[in-house]
Amino acid sequence: MSANIPECPPSLKPIQHYLKTAAEHDARDPVVAYWCRLHALQVGLKLTSKKTPEETKLLMALMDWLEETKKNQKENEAISNDVAAQAHLENYALKLFLYADKQDREQNYGKNVVKAFYTAGMIYDVLTTFGELTDEAAQNRKYAKWKAAYIHNCLKNGETPVPGPMPTEETPNEEAPADSNPDPQPGYAAPQTPGFLPVNPPPTVPSSFPTVPSSFNNSLPDANAAMRAASQLPPVPYTPDPNPGGFVPYDPTQQPVTPPTTVYSNSSVAQLTPEQITKAQKYCKWANSALNYDDVQTAITNLRNALELLQTGRDPA
Repeated sequence: MSANIPECPPSLKPIQHYLKTAAEHDARDPVVAYWCRLHALQVGLKLTSKKTPEETKLLMALMDWLEETKKNQKENEAISNDVAAQAHLENYALKLFLYADKQDREQNYGKNVVKAFYTAGMIYDVLTTFGELTDEAAQNRKYAKWKAAYIHNCLKNGETPVPGPMPTEETPNEEAPADSNPDPQPGYAAPQTPGFLPVNPPPTVPSSFPTVPSSFNNSLPDANAAMRAASQLPPVPYTPDPNPGGFVPYDPTQQPVTPPTTVYSNSSVAQLTPEQITKAQKYCKWANSALNYDDVQTAITNLRNALELLQTGRDPA
């Protein structure tokens, strides 16, 4: 499924590389494209608390694309099932890594080997969606990113890269540009060269996987709510009910208890149309989705909106 994603604003630059990697895999590997965009969404939502219109537009487009893709690819286990997805991405990242390492050790330098190392590092980043990387994967990620930057800088400066790991590795901060498209071939084995980071053979992906819960992935159908409610509407003022109606029972053995300053009684209920009830339900769903992203303020705003709509019949949005 081709994606129509807006241009990434400078404030969301940290996710730009994942979006580009996703775009390059839309036709080649839809599974990689899906999880790269999902990882970009996760990172983007955490970058700033208040989103600009440009940021909101991009993140909303990502949410829409993810929802639509998940619906269209519901039979694809590597999208609907976290276990299958993790195995698919681990296998893909390792193939890229081994392809790039083979080219490096054979001194076949060019944009393809830089891009292969660089993309492998990006895919290892995406794998953190499923939890902490294994020691092997973490080593491969560090080595791939360092090697991509090192070879790129050598080629740019007219120098001949040294194949394999350096005697004393220092990871540079430069980022290698991702402007070429490697075509990794399966079946390469890790070269037996002294000092090479140990890499196991690519894992075998079983044809079927047990069904497991996917808490984040299952929250995507309501994910649009987190951004649609992110307009940070001002809090809705509430008037305390002067008669809590026996909310705090009287106990003669204790000191009198002062009622809460804000109490909502069943008497403050508006006569609602079916459309208003549906909108109140949406506010509650949006609040739940916001909590999936640890956005407590947005959740509070949506719950307040739902409460005012139920009590007064007025939609505060």
